[in-house]
Order: sequence, then structure tokens, then C-alpha cells
Amino acid sequence: MNIKSLLLGSAAALAAVSGARAADAIVAAEPEPVEYVRVCDAYGTGYFYIPGTETCLKINGYIRFQVDVAPNASSIGAGGGGSVANDSDWDARTRGQVQFTAKSDTEYGPLTGVIVMQFNADNASAQKAQLDSAYLDIAGFRAGLFYSWWDDGLSGETDDIGSPVTLHNSIRYQYEIDAFYAGISVDELEDSPFYNGETANNVGVAVGLGGKAGAFSYQITAGYDTDNEEGAVRAMGTVAVGPGTLGLAVVYASNPNAYYNKAEWAIAAEYAIKATDKLKITPAVQYYNNYGVTAGEFNDDVDAWKAGVTIDYQIVDNLSAKVSVQYLDPDNADDVTSGYFRLQRAF
Repeated sequence: MNIKSLLLGSAAALAAVSGARAADAIVAAEPEPVEYVRVCDAYGTGYFYIPGTETCLKINGYIRFQVDVAPNASSIGAGGGGSVANDSDWDARTRGQVQFTAKSDTEYGPLTGVIVMQFNADNASAQKAQLDSAYLDIAGFRAGLFYSWWDDGLSGETDDIGSPVTLHNSIRYQYEIDAFYAGISVDELEDSPFYNGETANNVGVAVGLGGKAGAFSYQITAGYDTDNEEGAVRAMGTVAVGPGTLGLAVVYASNPNAYYNKAEWAIAAEYAIKATDKLKITPAVQYYNNYGVTAGEFNDDVDAWKAGVTIDYQIVDNLSAKVSVQYLDPDNADDVTSGYFRLQRAF
């Protein structure tokens, strides 16, 4: 065997050994691609796809600081979930609210689910967490815990034309087309105060319709309390006039019931003045006829007047301030002046 043959044989052996070792080599796996959150623009701004699904989610809410000023610091203008009166003439309160809205497309249209959590603190040792709303909605049908049409009102803080309790476990159908809606709901009323201070209400039926026509908007709402066998009806409308918007509302109740129990009838008016891009001033008045309740009936020949002003100021984007001052003068009691100052950061 010559030198040349020896070298060629050695090279072949080394190549075979190297190939065998290469086959056994550990190869690092390719990293999984990261799935970043994708924007969902099918349902408006603020939605994003939940990773790995076709469901769109939106998270929003607000943080509110408010100081109420009134006899015994009763919660004037609390906007749902008010606090209990105390022995002070003023009361500082803080609220945090978070809303989760999930939407996905189906053969029947968007399937919506909403959860609203609210956290209230009258002070450091008096805090309360509550489920403010939780409902599902599809093809106009809604079921769960949500606010009724009777929670709506004029834009200021003077009008007192809504239900004493507007958050119910309900089933509702609402038909909508363009700038018009009409619907009917069946409401569980067990949380609504009975006119003698008990909670004896069971079921109510409410209807609502409304819409817009140019600069004019309107809403008609009615409700029947089956436990008290009494009902109420309300009509509201707004129209752009000059530098602001004029709002009018009238409400009538056959007797005190879960849908209205302030007076037999009342009328409210306001004028929301858009003073600047950031400043809105809303003076308003309301008149009550047969005001208040005695022994389950409205008080005959007792009138009341209410007047007030609400000032809204947009400090910067998502940060606003509100000041409200109200004066109530009933025939059968002392007059009351109350109000509040509020700071609110929305997100």
C-alpha cells in the first residue's frame, strides 16, 4: 500500500465519522412567533382582539373624586350607588369604575357581553365593591343586570324625573333602525323601595321609544308596577336653540310606584349653554304637583319648586370638573340648598 492510498483511506474514514457525529448533533428549535395584540376596528375605537380568539375586548372606566355639600351631606348628584347620609354638612367620596365590553360576530349579528365593576369609598374604613352591570346582548335581546330607560334624564343635575332605583335584573328587547328605537322590558323590582319603606315590589313592565330628527331628540318611557298596580309615563325632548340646547321633560304617576314616586306629576326645563369648547353652563328648574307621599298616597295640594345650575368644564382630554348647586322649596317642609364638586378622569 502506497502513501497516496493510505491518505485517501484516512480521509474517507474521517468523513464517515464526522457525518455520523453530525447526525447526532442537537439543533435548537426555532422560537415560537409572538402573537401581539391586534387592534379590532369592527366595533369602534378602543377594541382589541383577545389573543387566540376572534373576540374583541374594550376596557374603559373612570376615577371620580367628589365632595357633597348639603344638610347631613346627603349624596346629591351621586349618579348611581349614592352614599348614606351622615352627621356632617359635607362628605368627600371617591369612586373607581371599570367596564369590560366583549364583542364577537355571529350569524345573528354582534354578540355583546358587558361587565361593570364599581368601587366606592366614603372614607378609608367605609368601602364597597359592587357589580354595577352585567348583561349579554344579541340581535336586540338583552338579559342581565342593567339600567332601565328610567335612568335617563336631561343633561344637567336639577331634573328629578327618574325611578328611585333604575338598576334591575331584566329581560329586554329593543328594535333599532337609523335614528329610532322602540323596546319593551320585564324588570325584577324587588330592590325598589315600596312607598311605605318596605321592599315588596316584584315585577314591572316598561316600554321605551325614542330617536332623533335633525336638531331634535325625543324619548317616551312608561312603566307598570304589578305589585302596587300603579304606573308612570314620562316624555323628554331636546332641541338646539342658539348657543345651546333646550331640554324639556314631563312625568306623571297614577300613584307612588317603583317607576316614579316623587309627585303625581312634574315638569322640568333646562338650557345647556355651550359657552366655549370646554365650558358648559346648564341652568334648570322643575315644578312638582302633589309633592311627596303620605300613607301610600301623593300629598294633595302640596307643591314644590326646584332650581339649580350645573357647570361642566373640560380641563384637559379625559379630565373634567363639575360643579352643581340646587335649591329645593317644598310647601310642606323647609327649603334645602345642596350641591357638589367633582373631578373625574376617564379612560
